[in-house]
Amino acid sequence: MRESMPTTTVLVTGGAGYIGSHTVTRLLQQQYKVVVFDNLSTGFVEAVSPDAEFIQGDIRDRRLLSQVLGDYKVHSIIHFAAKLNVKESVQQPLEYYENNVLGLLSTLQAAQQAGVENLVFSSSSNVFGDASSEKLIDESVVKLPINPYGRSKLICEEILKDFSRTTKLRHAILRYFNVAGAALDGTNGQRTGNAYHLVHVAAQAALGKISEVDIYGSDYPTADGTCVRDYIHIEDIAQIHILALQYLLNGGPSQDFNCGYGRGYSVAQVLAAMQKVSQNEFHIKTAARRPGDSPWLVSDSTKLKRLLGWQAEHDDLDGICRSALAWERRFGP
Repeated sequence: MRESMPTTTVLVTGGAGYIGSHTVTRLLQQQYKVVVFDNLSTGFVEAVSPDAEFIQGDIRDRRLLSQVLGDYKVHSIIHFAAKLNVKESVQQPLEYYENNVLGLLSTLQAAQQAGVENLVFSSSSNVFGDASSEKLIDESVVKLPINPYGRSKLICEEILKDFSRTTKLRHAILRYFNVAGAALDGTNGQRTGNAYHLVHVAAQAALGKISEVDIYGSDYPTADGTCVRDYIHIEDIAQIHILALQYLLNGGPSQDFNCGYGRGYSVAQVLAAMQKVSQNEFHIKTAARRPGDSPWLVSDSTKLKRLLGWQAEHDDLDGICRSALAWERRFGP
């Protein structure tokens, strides 16, 4: 249905980040016009396609954001811009509430002023907290976040729902589980030097960029005692954003979607997979549990498949590790 639609200009906040920049590439491939708005606090301008317009700015600067929305006649927003490190959120909770919650409020106020009617929101499985009693987590599972990052995202979800009830704005909330890997053409991947995502850390260890990998807790109530997560390839998560945007453009009502493959891998299994594909054993150290970590988070993506027609294309842990390793090897020392 995309071919029959007029050209749509999409503002991507946080579009210089890991997931945002991959999504920008997909949007451009689908012939959308794209404006990236990012303060580069954690993003990289090098990750942004030269075919997109780039504006350096902070989403809390509502005056600038409103000006950009008006100048570029933005029709839809994909909102990534947020802080997202669970460990850091425990240490600096006020920064997470200030950045994530006030950032969304500013974006919604600017959107309302500009008449924007579609918004795709980047949320997180952290809103569910310790949902280890659920084999698969669907959208109806009770949301009880156990860290400030998860709470900030849940607050944003509720604000977005309240706002949509009183305005013309329709939204799609996408709750990521664990996004990993790199673009299959080798052009983009995780650029952060101080890695904290497990697959990224493991790739750095496999190439000797770091000396060891910590396992934070080996006494969780899982098969091998390490935390279990649903790892989804960055290419698949980027495509979900395109489908969510098309869903809204086609008139779909506001919805929330859990995004994963519906299968979990433990920390120990991920590290073993990286050692296998890299053919390099690296040192693994068991450390104490981190505050705010849930033992088990695995998505039920039935609703995503039913309403958006999404089909996973890269559901392969070894493949995720290979793409991350290839990018890390290319990216530099």
